[in-house]
Amino acid sequence: MTKLAILSDIHGNLPALEAVMQDMAPFRADHVVVAGDVINWGPFSAQVLERVTREGWAVIRGNNEFYLLDYDTPRAPAAWRDLAYFPVLPWLSRQLKGHWQNVVAAWPDSLSLRFPDAPPVRVAHGSPRSPWEPIFPIAPVADVEVMLAGVEETTVIAAHTHLAMDLVAGRWRVLNPGTVGVPIDGTFGARYLLLEARDGEWHATFRQVPYNDAPVFAEFARMGFSALCVER
Repeated sequence: MTKLAILSDIHGNLPALEAVMQDMAPFRADHVVVAGDVINWGPFSAQVLERVTREGWAVIRGNNEFYLLDYDTPRAPAAWRDLAYFPVLPWLSRQLKGHWQNVVAAWPDSLSLRFPDAPPVRVAHGSPRSPWEPIFPIAPVADVEVMLAGVEETTVIAAHTHLAMDLVAGRWRVLNPGTVGVPIDGTFGARYLLLEARDGEWHATFRQVPYNDAPVFAEFARMGFSALCVER
C-alpha cells in the first residue's frame, strides 16, 4: 500500500516543519511531496530549503517561488516594484539569491504521480492552470470543473489557500493539505495530509500538529525584519 505525506505552504517556518516531520515519521510514508510555497513570509527560508532538499522530497514551485525567481528581472510585473505592497521581495531576494535561487529555478510547476495501487494524482500549487489561482472549499462546483478542464488525473492536490479541503467536483477529487507554516483558519498548528492507497482508492487523513512559534518571532527580531520591510 503506497503511503504519501503531502505538505504545502511551509513559508520559511522551520519550527512548524520540524514538528510535522516528527509527527509524520511513525507513518513511514513512501514519498513526501511538497506542493509549493516552501519559502517567504517566515524567517527561515534558507534553512527550510536546505531541509527539504536534503530529504530528497518531491517539490513543486508555488507563487512565492516565482517571487524569488522573477523579482528584479524583466519577467516581474511592474507592480512588484511598489514596496508599499511588496516590501518583502528585496528581503527575500537578499536571503536566497544565488545558490538557492538556482535550486528553485529547476523545480517543476506541477507533478503527475502514477502509483500502481491508486488513481493518478496531479499536484499543483493553486489550480492546475496557475499557481496564483485558488480553489477555495466554498467554490461553486461548476467553477472548479472549469479550472480542472483537461486534467487527466482524477485526484488533484491544490494548495495555496492555506485551507484544508476535500472537495468533489465532477469526476475530480480535490485535496488541499492546508498549511504547514501560516495557519489562517482560526486554529493554531501545522497542517499536512496523509494519503494511503487502499482498495484502489486514496484514503485521506488530515493532520494538525502544535509547534512552538517563539523561535520564529525571535529570528524576525534578530534579522531586524520590521526595519527592513514594514517601515519602508
